[in-house]
Amino acid sequence: MDATTLGAGRREWIGLAVLALPTLLLSLDMSVLFLALPHLSADLGASSTQSLWIMDIYGFMIAGFLVTMGTLGDRIGRRKLLLIGAATFGVVSVLAAYSVSAEMLIVTRALLGIAGATLMPSTLALISNMFRDPKQRAVAISVWMSCFLVGTAVGPLIGGAMLELFWWGSVFLLGVPVMVLLVVAAPMLLPEYRDTAAGKLDLRSVALSLATVLPIIYGLKEVAKDGFGTVPSLAIVVGVAVGVVFVRRQRRLADPLLDLRLFGNRTFSTTLGSMLFAGVIMGGTFLFIPLFLQMVEGLSPLRAGLWLVPQCLAMIASSLLAPHLARRFRPAYVMSAGLVIAAIGLLLLTQVNSVGGLTFLVAGFLLASVGIALPTALGTDLVVGSAPPEKAGSAASMSETSGEFGIALGIAALGSIGTAVYRDQMVVPPSVPGDAAEAAKESINGAVSVAEQLPASLAADLLAPAREAFTAGLNIVAVLGAVVFIAVAVPVALVLRHIRPYGQQPGAGDAVQDASDDLADGAADDPTEGTADDPAGDVELVCSG
Repeated sequence: MDATTLGAGRREWIGLAVLALPTLLLSLDMSVLFLALPHLSADLGASSTQSLWIMDIYGFMIAGFLVTMGTLGDRIGRRKLLLIGAATFGVVSVLAAYSVSAEMLIVTRALLGIAGATLMPSTLALISNMFRDPKQRAVAISVWMSCFLVGTAVGPLIGGAMLELFWWGSVFLLGVPVMVLLVVAAPMLLPEYRDTAAGKLDLRSVALSLATVLPIIYGLKEVAKDGFGTVPSLAIVVGVAVGVVFVRRQRRLADPLLDLRLFGNRTFSTTLGSMLFAGVIMGGTFLFIPLFLQMVEGLSPLRAGLWLVPQCLAMIASSLLAPHLARRFRPAYVMSAGLVIAAIGLLLLTQVNSVGGLTFLVAGFLLASVGIALPTALGTDLVVGSAPPEKAGSAASMSETSGEFGIALGIAALGSIGTAVYRDQMVVPPSVPGDAAEAAKESINGAVSVAEQLPASLAADLLAPAREAFTAGLNIVAVLGAVVFIAVAVPVALVLRHIRPYGQQPGAGDAVQDASDDLADGAADDPTEGTADDPAGDVELVCSG
């Protein structure tokens, strides 16, 4: 079956626009709340703990339910699950907007997270069904990812404008017209797909997956905020222990919630691993950038957000460029080159100083973002494409889950390293009072808060070493990130080198080389991999014409 037979038409491209709407909305919903939180906390009388749960419960629920929802979509129908999730998201958004207590908002945010977990894997899996031609699918996934980045970039700006004109609940109502449009348009434009051979959903596996993901994500987030303590450490240990039980159960089931055989495909496992490491480094690095702009450079939140817009736009452009580069060069080499570019960007961050470091900071982070967008865009395509069609929803959910884990792990691990460097290098002037000195020694946020209560000359003496110590932590994290990116670039180039450029037919020499590479990578023994002529196969069908 050739590319012309598989090619998508106008209906599919219009359908892609419909699928992009919930993706855009999810990223908006995550970013606009940062600005609305002080307003809603004051209005609802939320305590500091309740405010943290209002922020975090949404991400917890998305991460916890991604695997379940991806597999559920494979069983009951991906379009059906998308419509259920969209309708639920719209209704609950209204409830969140008109919450009358902090407890009500926490519950509605949790429900929004569960509904949101249906949207990402469903949209990504449907794209794999609609765009069977590898070149078109790569472009479609890049557009899908770009919409997520657009929402992240414009979310704070839209949120700020709405808070200027309306009350805090208005930020939740953004999703209502989007979801109404999705519910109306989806049945006309989107195909339905489900695995008719799949068995019933194993509820014990669902419970075990939640008991694995939720404690680990919770523990990592708590470690990032307060360092290692008894409760977060115990949560991580419990999550890992339950995860072992979950894996053993999946191996015994005829119809598992998570098909572990997918990891036997080296294209799938290598790409997923590289995306996990990318999430770790970029998630951890992004933790420091806004803090540097505000705490070291002294910019307002709005000005700091504006400085991040070029990085988001560059990332969008790089994501859209990725499939075009993969038509001329092997995807493995494009992905590896992107990782190297990202490493160079992080090396620029090692040259950032606490005084006059804005130029290096913006340039380095922009270059790192451009680089990481290449393997992320192509990696998402490879992860979904390397799975059999009936497992696309499960593969999409694993792609999203690895990203959630990567970001949470990066914030916890690299955040802890940066904090340790700060505390080691921070020298508090002797004239700062005891309690204030302890707060200033704890974090850059504490130092800035203490400085606001001190005389101008003493505040300057305190802020100078605090900013230097924080910048030193940023430099160390950047070095570690650059090393990891270079280390990941090597196996990506070697393991994935058998994948031909999109749309390129193999010549005689290529056929021999591809066969050799497939044997070296274990593809010949992989039951999920096919050939370019087999629509059910994965790498050769998905990544070559």
